[in-house]
Amino acid sequence: MTDLNPPADTPATSTPLAATPPLAGAHQPRIARPIQALIAALSIAAASLAAMVIAHPDETAPPTTGGEVIATGETTEVTVEVRGMSYTTPTIEVPAGNRLVITFRNTGDQRHDLVLANGTGTDRLAVGAESVFDAGVITEPMEGWCSIPGHRAMGMELTIVPIGEAGVTSPDTSDPDSGTPMPGMDGHAGHHGAAMGPDVKAPTMAQLMDQADRMDAASAQLPPLTDATVHDYTFTVTESADPVAEGITREVWTYNGTAPGPTLHGRIGDTFRITLVNNGTMGHSVDFHAGEVAPDVPMRTIDPGQSLVYEFTASRSGIWMYHCGTMPMTQHIANGLFGAVVIEPEGLPAVDAEYVLIQSEVYLGANGGPASDVKTAAMQPDIAAFNGRAFQYVSHPLTASAGDRVRLWILNAGPSGDLSFHVVGAQFDTVWTEGAYSVFHGVSTDGATAGTTGAQTLPLMPAQGGFVEFVPTEPGIYSFVNHAMALAEKGAKGTLEVGPAHE
Repeated sequence: MTDLNPPADTPATSTPLAATPPLAGAHQPRIARPIQALIAALSIAAASLAAMVIAHPDETAPPTTGGEVIATGETTEVTVEVRGMSYTTPTIEVPAGNRLVITFRNTGDQRHDLVLANGTGTDRLAVGAESVFDAGVITEPMEGWCSIPGHRAMGMELTIVPIGEAGVTSPDTSDPDSGTPMPGMDGHAGHHGAAMGPDVKAPTMAQLMDQADRMDAASAQLPPLTDATVHDYTFTVTESADPVAEGITREVWTYNGTAPGPTLHGRIGDTFRITLVNNGTMGHSVDFHAGEVAPDVPMRTIDPGQSLVYEFTASRSGIWMYHCGTMPMTQHIANGLFGAVVIEPEGLPAVDAEYVLIQSEVYLGANGGPASDVKTAAMQPDIAAFNGRAFQYVSHPLTASAGDRVRLWILNAGPSGDLSFHVVGAQFDTVWTEGAYSVFHGVSTDGATAGTTGAQTLPLMPAQGGFVEFVPTEPGIYSFVNHAMALAEKGAKGTLEVGPAHE
């Protein structure tokens, strides 16, 4: 049979001899003409194929193996392990054309996987587990990474580099492990080839307000104190979808289905016993700032399907943050795993209206996906919110009456932004933050005359908290905001609707 492939050193643009048209007027036998035409057509097709393979390899090649695979018939075996949030082998050198087989051992402290840009890889492995997979024939540099959200940004990536040269042969398209990309892989894919796509465009203020109008607001009421001195709770971690605006959703990770999670309320000396259940798809944990315990065991990361009991006794008053402590914490907090524990100072007077407001930031990734690890690392939020949803207390105001003493417990959950809490049209005559009063009913800590001292903001860095009190003297709509105005305009804004004074 005639070899239709040109020699390797033949220019792709050369024309095979059989494709040269006959001289005009030359005699051609009646039978020979169709045969010659067939040969010419096949030759032209061969030339086109050669040009496609040799002159333009990037147009037909899979992104990681070069399409026409360079194969030696040899196999290179490599073991990759985990140290901290990185792979122990950041660069894997493989003789060009060798098939690469990787043994991945999870020697880290939480679940990890290893996926390659050509779609091969492992499942998410528990601590101590290992998996062997065929990465295919290596002909071009290729990246690998951990697909669990945030892990790649923390440094869990590696590069496979071919070295040397090898001969050309065709890929084995019948072999699912030949290195051919899996459907949906585009170099920025998530777990098991599910490409997430580009980050969504941040919704406008109007879009966020429309969404707040459509949904019920999260309750901001501080749960009432009880006579119980031991508080038992179950916190179940789940991962679900949350609507952000029309046509935009994000993946949230939550304690008991809400972000923030449940607000706990107690007194100094109370014991809190929390059973943490991980019903998610990756490792999660919880860290209660309200307790003083060695973190090794109760704050450890647990795998999906596992549970633990976390017990602490409240020894100091305050509004204390709790959050997932699994790395990267920016990702786990930004995706919703945070909440508050209010431990009242002894002798705290009763007030007429009392609310809890927890500010957090939202970093949108791909539509339907978790937070963008690039944005969280750069501290560039798309949205800010009180109690998990932008502008929800503009659509559904908190309420009080003129002359009421209003107490607002405030926590800045971050994960990274500052909060300068301010109520428009009001002045705080009582300010308590991070364990101490700076002003109490208009008397400052330096003994200033009652009624002459106050504050306009409660400044809180991430994880700080406190409360403010004020008495609105007139009915009206009082906005509360983060006075870092860029965040207020991204959603950290609400309203207190003050009605007429009680008769």
